[in-house]
Amino acid sequence: QVQLVESGGGLVQAGGSLTLSCAASGRTFSTYAMAWFRQAPGKEREFLARINRSVGGTYYADTVKGRFTISRDGAKNTVSLQMNSLKPEDTAVYYCAATTMVLSINSYGRVNAYDYWGQGTQVTVSS
Repeated sequence: QVQLVESGGGLVQAGGSLTLSCAASGRTFSTYAMAWFRQAPGKEREFLARINRSVGGTYYADTVKGRFTISRDGAKNTVSLQMNSLKPEDTAVYYCAATTMVLSINSYGRVNAYDYWGQGTQVTVSS
């Protein structure tokens, strides 16, 4: 089992940047593929980015490609989401997720493909 704790959320102006961090504890971090999702009020949870196990291949949703960057630090057991050029529509609760499942690319965004979730961190982008 792994425990996930997100941090780094807050209020930022449109066009600004923010970096979210997710600290993982428990089983060996390198055995998990990690992902970031977000959920805005009244909307479904939305996939943003995924980074694979220790090799670290990345995959992004079209809505954030070129603006967001996911990375992982095996020494610190953390995964980060660097967010640039933020827009008001990026306002949401952001969640870190982990899975040991081997997935095809078209399954990367499935919420039920991830076994573990953090509690979420709020990001608010003002216009």
